Amino acid sequence: MSEIADIGEVSGAARTAPESLLTLDELTARVGLSVRNVRFYTTRGLVPPPIRRGRSGYYSPDHVARLELVQELQAHGFTLAAIEQYVAGLPIDATPADIALQRTMLAPWQSDRPVRLTHDELAARIDRRLDEEVLETLVALGVVCAREDGDLDVALTQLSVGLGLLDLGFPIEAARAASAVYLEHGRQIAHELYDVFRRLAWPRYKEAGATPETIQAVVERLKPLSIASLVAAYEQGMDDTKRENIAHRTT
Repeated sequence: MSEIADIGEVSGAARTAPESLLTLDELTARVGLSVRNVRFYTTRGLVPPPIRRGRSGYYSPDHVARLELVQELQAHGFTLAAIEQYVAGLPIDATPADIALQRTMLAPWQSDRPVRLTHDELAARIDRRLDEEVLETLVALGVVCAREDGDLDVALTQLSVGLGLLDLGFPIEAARAASAVYLEHGRQIAHELYDVFRRLAWPRYKEAGATPETIQAVVERLKPLSIASLVAAYEQGMDDTKRENIAHRTT
């Protein structure tokens, strides 16, 4: 058996109904990528090779789902190496719906996407010199994220808050330590919430034949509730911590 057939059958592509197959031109129009990019991602193993029908190659919903996942990861600033690692971790029998769920969970949970700015544009916006300490503090606070191309992704809705902390002399060491705490527990929460959805919600939708669009709509409606619940839990935790500290000092 050829390599193409092996990979196709593993991914489920070889069992795809002929009427759902796409030509290369149809695929590129569907996902908004060039032929060159599709072939490049194929050579890097991010998507399976095309399904052969005679001398022609065709693409299945599995190819579409994986290319859309790659695009979502790129939008989050993942490097090619990180994308390869992420895709390699997908279950070998992942269906297009499974992959769509992965992509939906990756989508931003905040309505405001970061704005791309150059260093000079950010300096002009904040009307101050963007020296190394200022930039590092804004990065540590999560307001600014450096891009590989040298530009910056800036959360404009949080920029004034970050500048206010700078004016109050907030220590960069504290910002870095807090960022590490957010990152550690944020990853844990993300993994656990995904596992809850995958085990308890996804099987029912899958059994009912729900489309990826339905799953996306469900997750989009859950996001603001999840964020509100996390904020409420944080506030409750802070109140409990203050009470514990007061009780400790009075004993």
